[in-house]
Amino acid sequence: MNIIVHKIGNKINGEGIGFSDELLCLDENKADLIESFFLGSFKSEETFNFYSDSYLENNTVYKIVSGIFENNTDLIAWSKNLGRHLYDAAENPRVQGGELFVVYFPAEGDNVDKVGIFKTEKRESFLKIFPNANDPLEVDKGISLTKIDKAALIYNKDKETGYVLSVVDNNKNGDMYYWFEDFLKVKQRDDEYFHTQKALMVYKDYITKQLPVEFEVSKADQADFLNKSIKFFKEKEEFKMDEFSNEVLGDENVIESFVNFKTDYEMDMQINIAEEFPISPAAVKNTQKHFKGIIKLDKNFHIYVHGDKSKLHQGQDEGGLFYKVYYEKEQ
Repeated sequence: MNIIVHKIGNKINGEGIGFSDELLCLDENKADLIESFFLGSFKSEETFNFYSDSYLENNTVYKIVSGIFENNTDLIAWSKNLGRHLYDAAENPRVQGGELFVVYFPAEGDNVDKVGIFKTEKRESFLKIFPNANDPLEVDKGISLTKIDKAALIYNKDKETGYVLSVVDNNKNGDMYYWFEDFLKVKQRDDEYFHTQKALMVYKDYITKQLPVEFEVSKADQADFLNKSIKFFKEKEEFKMDEFSNEVLGDENVIESFVNFKTDYEMDMQINIAEEFPISPAAVKNTQKHFKGIIKLDKNFHIYVHGDKSKLHQGQDEGGLFYKVYYEKEQ
């Protein structure tokens, strides 16, 4: 693992750049600690690739990373080019300056080599303790190792389509485009994670927004549709539109309505969601939190519907509207 670090300020605020001319020299313990810090930043299986509005070679970071993969002995020179590009990318005064780490990870075993680009921005207070000194406590500020502010890990594969990247931005500074778009210029890869995630979200939007407009459905019906969809994606290894439509949607009129909604959604969002694809369990797990079957009753009660809708009955009497819930035991 080869590491170089530069100090990158905010250009708009008149802050400068401090380039280093030497790789970091770390002992084994420090190297293991910082490697865990860097690589532990990536929790999601969502991946990205570089893109350009014209030719891929015109993507600055793509071109620089390609140079590192071709000759990593020039890491220092290439990293300075990355630093200049990062400096120029800050067009918002709220973007914080910080340290830019550029790391080359050699291939190990069957894995490909990787380039890591990491930026630290926030400073946190911590205590230094000197038990036998006259002043045993000292307050200092430094970089927390619990969460990286910005990170990108580029795998040396699929170069012709913009490589494969893992990307995180945990400190957007009021500028959500700075890291993903202005600096890296990346978009989500068209893979099973993408298709699983997008298929679930377009279905959720249909059930919560369009279905009640076209059909007479209760909140309990909507919750049941959401629960059945998540169950389908959890139990199946492959998504097939016809199978999903028959098992989850059921009614021919609802199926036709959903197909029309999906077509309009794809046109509006300028994406294409395949009608057959392997289901990504990670995408299902990460998207599931948006599929909460909640019935909100005024400001008094919320009913969370997780399963059998037949145990929930809606009615009205002299006291007003009500829900009757059947259950076997209280937990």
